[in-house]
Amino acid sequence: MIMHEVAEGSGGSEWDQLIDQHLIRQTVERGLSRNSLDAYGRDLGDFQQFCRAHQIAPADLDTLGVTAYLENLAAREFAVTSQRRRLAAVRGLIRDLLDRGVLEHDPARSLRFRRHPRALPRTLSAKEIELLLEAIDIDDVRGLRDRAMLEIAYGCGLRVSELVTLRLNQIDLDAKVVIVFGKGGKERVVPIGGAALRSLAGYLSARRKASEVQRSREGRKRRPANGSASLPNSAAFVTRLGRPMTRQGFFKALKGWASKDERLAWISPHTLRHCFATHLVEGGADLRAVQEMLGHCDISTTQLYTHLSRSHLRKVHRTYHPRAFAQTTSQSRGRN
Repeated sequence: MIMHEVAEGSGGSEWDQLIDQHLIRQTVERGLSRNSLDAYGRDLGDFQQFCRAHQIAPADLDTLGVTAYLENLAAREFAVTSQRRRLAAVRGLIRDLLDRGVLEHDPARSLRFRRHPRALPRTLSAKEIELLLEAIDIDDVRGLRDRAMLEIAYGCGLRVSELVTLRLNQIDLDAKVVIVFGKGGKERVVPIGGAALRSLAGYLSARRKASEVQRSREGRKRRPANGSASLPNSAAFVTRLGRPMTRQGFFKALKGWASKDERLAWISPHTLRHCFATHLVEGGADLRAVQEMLGHCDISTTQLYTHLSRSHLRKVHRTYHPRAFAQTTSQSRGRN
């Protein structure tokens, strides 16, 4: 939980208390992850600082105050997406203030942003995915782990937070599925493809062998950190010290392998999730099925990938439609 420093005057301490109560409520009711909670806390902390600077107490918040805050964000050159996110955080706080009777009317009810085109995420082609995977040296456990993580991230479309918190008991190699706990603790089941299964099985086997060798060297009395490799609730992906991989650790590993090819140096862990969805849509997958596998609450989020693959659809149409390049009889005669 992000606790806010007590501010002097202008309802500063009151803002602190109300924001902390709101964050606690969000945690309980929505099951927010720590990362989401931290983001909400930062956004609301910024809003609180604005209110304190302009001597706006919680009970005095009105439309002019919220509008002035949005103008302040624009003046500080925040991107439109960041402005939208902060307004969403403020709206959530306002709903809480209305429920608590601090406010009688919603000061943000009439506020709207102009619609703007959403930036399409950059993705890799199937060939570039192959280049990235082939760049990984799988001669040791670390390389096998990184290859398995990339295969699972791309093959199952996991968020990086879902990937690094994956437990062995969430993976069913026989059923070829992985049980994922996404945002808000929502559970979904995603199939694991053959390539990801082989990479994962190879890594887990090498990890068990490495753990057995380490235990034999150090003796049975002292159990090394990664000696829990066979326990069902142990982390699926661990460091050489046996600790669960972190978001930062996976980012560093991915960047390390991608740096071997300058064409891939720009990618991030979330790129693999975008590639998963884009390649499924390009292959003709049902959008509802893609939504389910991604764990999107709203299909409008998944529809982003239909726009992303329009160039692919045009190419397919030109290649396979019988009249994509057909000339009419009159056109043919006119040239004769």
